[in-house]
Amino acid sequence: MISSRIDRLLAELPPPSDPDPNGASIVQELLGGRFGEMSTFLNYTFQSFNFRNRQGARPFYDLLANIAAEEFGHVELVCATINTMLTGAAKARAKAPAAALAGLDGVRNAQHFLAGGLGALPQDSNGRPWSGDYVFSSGDLIEDLTHNYFLETAARSGKLRVYETVQHPAARTLTGYLLVRGGVHQVAYARALENLTGADMTKLFPSPRIPTEKIPECRPHIKRGDHLRLYRFSESDYHELAAVFNGPHPETGEALVVEEGRPEGWPAFDLPSEPAAFAPDYAPEEIAEIAKRLRSAAGLPAEPSGEVANPVRRPRRSAAKAAPAASKRRR
Repeated sequence: MISSRIDRLLAELPPPSDPDPNGASIVQELLGGRFGEMSTFLNYTFQSFNFRNRQGARPFYDLLANIAAEEFGHVELVCATINTMLTGAAKARAKAPAAALAGLDGVRNAQHFLAGGLGALPQDSNGRPWSGDYVFSSGDLIEDLTHNYFLETAARSGKLRVYETVQHPAARTLTGYLLVRGGVHQVAYARALENLTGADMTKLFPSPRIPTEKIPECRPHIKRGDHLRLYRFSESDYHELAAVFNGPHPETGEALVVEEGRPEGWPAFDLPSEPAAFAPDYAPEEIAEIAKRLRSAAGLPAEPSGEVANPVRRPRRSAAKAAPAASKRRR
């Protein structure tokens, strides 16, 4: 496996607004819970890594490999949402020894600022670490696919419960997107099992009954056809998806589609520094100055490369003033 990574998010998130650290701790369930995105990502990843007789069962291997690739993007998207919800939770970006974190002493997950720099952690909504025990990779294709179908079913139920609990716009945007894409994966595993066994999982177990068309944050993705589309996350491989992912959508009757290539994605917001939590440091302006000098020494443009949703022009300090302080700190 030769991997590549694109500096884009799979869905467009809103910019930071009022912080919601308690809501962020609930969204953690979608990251590190038993049915969270780390579990779906690593279940399908290990099943694809361990897959035997790839050529003999190529369409099913291609299916697992591609859904695993998308789930990695879902992990990143949930982290970006949690980080957005935690932005501004410290008081006025103050630095130690000011009591900039004093207002967070009663939040659900103190590790977000004690251990995580006001960022996402591989934990569930109770702060329990994600466990490798959540990974199921039996080696039996039918058993693994059946497990995956119910994993996606439980994951979608969890997403709807988080949607009903947390009203922060970033959390609502996230869950609206994941409900639609999780539905695609649920259908994909159902179709794979139907092709293998003749059992129509969507008729045997029509669960969960989630009316995504009634959820405002789901509708833009449905309008774009994202409820029908499975992406091929490779320029040259995994061409046999269409042998499994085809036929009518079980709820709408529309034709399922394999999209050649990955989604274009959206740039992430450049979230501001949180000096009180040392994220990325007590003095982030010094790190920015060091990065600027490194770009210059490497012959790169003066301005940072890459794209963010909110290009920020930081106030500049002269090199003469900044260099002594930076070099003293890094000795």
